[in-house]
Amino acid sequence: MPEYTIIDVDTHVTESADLWTSRVPARMRDAVPRVGTDKKGRYTWYLGSEPIAKLGLSATAGVGSMKHPPNGYDDMHPGAFDAQARLEYMDNMGIWAMVMYPNVGGFGAQAFLKLNDPELMLTCVQVYNDWQTEWASADSRRLLPITSLPFWDIDAAVAEVHRCKALGHKGILFTGEPHSFGQPVLGSPHWNPLWEVACEYNLPVSFHIGSGNMEGGLNREKLAVYGRMATFAELSVEFFLRNGIHLTDLLLSGILARYPAIKFVSVESGIGWIPFLLEALDYQFLGNHVQEERPDLDRLPSEYFASNVYGCYWFEKIAPRRLIDKVGADNILFETDFPHPTSIFGEQVHDCIKHGLDECNADVRRKILWGNAEKLYQIETPSAA
Repeated sequence: MPEYTIIDVDTHVTESADLWTSRVPARMRDAVPRVGTDKKGRYTWYLGSEPIAKLGLSATAGVGSMKHPPNGYDDMHPGAFDAQARLEYMDNMGIWAMVMYPNVGGFGAQAFLKLNDPELMLTCVQVYNDWQTEWASADSRRLLPITSLPFWDIDAAVAEVHRCKALGHKGILFTGEPHSFGQPVLGSPHWNPLWEVACEYNLPVSFHIGSGNMEGGLNREKLAVYGRMATFAELSVEFFLRNGIHLTDLLLSGILARYPAIKFVSVESGIGWIPFLLEALDYQFLGNHVQEERPDLDRLPSEYFASNVYGCYWFEKIAPRRLIDKVGADNILFETDFPHPTSIFGEQVHDCIKHGLDECNADVRRKILWGNAEKLYQIETPSAA
């Protein structure tokens, strides 16, 4: 039996080509996401007639890169799309469980807004959640689905959480900036029913990077001046820092004061920036006498973070070595982002762990690699058998 030492809190599954077209009513099939080929013969996801992304961009681990992604499924690591192959990879790596996030619908399900049809939008979200549940059924102890939300309809979003909790989902995926889609700001009472159902089921709420408005995409002028890969590198780091903005919003929103049991996770955004963010927020909070007009905020932002928020890291080596006490050992989770272009893969996983955590004591190491995630996601851990 493998020795399992890791729970991986951020991975992705490359969606099957017929995920939506095989499941929606015939009248919807021309509008939902589908795989076709572009003018160069490359397999591409389309939403209606609009290309979304190259199929292989979600699955470069071990076989390609952002610049040279695989083309079709046969070119990918099989664990990118096949559940049994994923479990075999996890066994080889000593990973007991993986938390799973989407690709095609966006990292906050925001891509479905382009359909501009409430029934179609809701159907696409529900179809994805059902498919993810079925994919995870290969071993529901180890493959952990997170519920995508039709966040543009609060009643439908709450209903979807109820539905997916019954299917075994382990968390809720929510956009970190609902206001960028014309929805109420994060701290608005409009969202209270969502926070209430999250607390009812003890489900953490995830802000995955790239969950906000992505309409700008890669800046065309920068593409011409900087080059494609430099522009992408800049945008990738911008996404990390945008999650800092989302957490700033969260920590001043009043949500954590109203719902002291709720948990939030900043996914795929790293942890090195968190100590500065918390120090800056506390400084501004005190210097601007925020409590005089907001008596509901009876704790410092850093104190709300310590009790309610988690950060995830993967490639970083400096932050886990030097800043664990500043972020909080109880607030750090480990991820690999498999099989994305920014993921760590194979021996690189253990190399990052070694260089980041080899000076930690055993209790801290186990919290970060296992214990925090086990508790947060209510994971059934392996028995001796």
